[in-house]
Amino acid sequence: MRRALTRPFAISRGVRTHADTLVVTLVDAAGRCGRGEAVPYARLSESMDDPLSALAALPETLPDDLDFADIAALSRLKSLRTALDCALHDLRARQEGRAVWQRLSLPRPKATMTASTISLDTPEAMAAQAAEQAGQPLLKIKLGGPDGAEGDLARLAAVRRAAPRARLIVDANEGWAVRDLKPLLEACADHGVEMVEQPLPAGEDAALAEMKRPVPVIADEAVHDVHDLPHIAGLYDGVNVKLDKAGGLTPALALARAARDEGLSVMIGCMLASSLAMAPAFLLAPFAQWVDLDGPLWIAEDEEPRMRIESGIISPPSAALWGRADAPDAAATGQAEGP
Repeated sequence: MRRALTRPFAISRGVRTHADTLVVTLVDAAGRCGRGEAVPYARLSESMDDPLSALAALPETLPDDLDFADIAALSRLKSLRTALDCALHDLRARQEGRAVWQRLSLPRPKATMTASTISLDTPEAMAAQAAEQAGQPLLKIKLGGPDGAEGDLARLAAVRRAAPRARLIVDANEGWAVRDLKPLLEACADHGVEMVEQPLPAGEDAALAEMKRPVPVIADEAVHDVHDLPHIAGLYDGVNVKLDKAGGLTPALALARAARDEGLSVMIGCMLASSLAMAPAFLLAPFAQWVDLDGPLWIAEDEEPRMRIESGIISPPSAALWGRADAPDAAATGQAEGP
């Protein structure tokens, strides 16, 4: 599905005007439906044609007892696995009359703060974006501009001037050079930035081991699932957990738990996608120091009923969207264990 964006979205790797998302629906014999949405991740060399071709090659009828552990064997593609995993969670909730958070022994979802993204642009344009969102509690600044450290220092200062009271986090999307890392991290600290995502290209981040980090550095592109955690030991202070990188809610939950057990900070992030993709990711918020699920705000025509995001606060999805049983009181019953 091609979803137009409300405005161009720019990061260090380029500019996007639309989001291509894969939506999978699983239907059981009783007509109950489970849905899941994912984004083919170019960073994993996936395009929309890949999961569509793989989906067409699957049997039209899957086993009634399909298990989450079986999904990884159905395809190597993370996008298809993510959509199938999330659709199966939705379907099982509707079949069993229990919400996904109950089935997974997670805390009952509640409204939480989400970052609001400032797209990469000139310092002046980013200051204008920040001024428009100055009332938002948490701003995420995209850096890694083509003009190098000098340009990013100007962007950072401009955003801080425009939003002096907002909490700030930075995402460089692998766009910084090792030689610029020290002054850029120091400038982030000076401007009160709480953390920096993936400043160096994944695989070129050994310099982090020998560098004092005045703000926490979070791995994004360097960590996809739990198997990547040993490779970042000593390099990063936390991980950005995304369902599309991990292959669905099931492996993303495993990553969040493992990262926490390793003493790493956790961020819950997203791709440019609709509320249908945010709903399962929202369940991981209790693990996170930072939640970044503002993707639907960039989508011109979001799924309905959409997730409500107002003044930087995102609320739980409705039963009609994803992950909750159809019974009106299903989400209010039962006790859940902590994460």
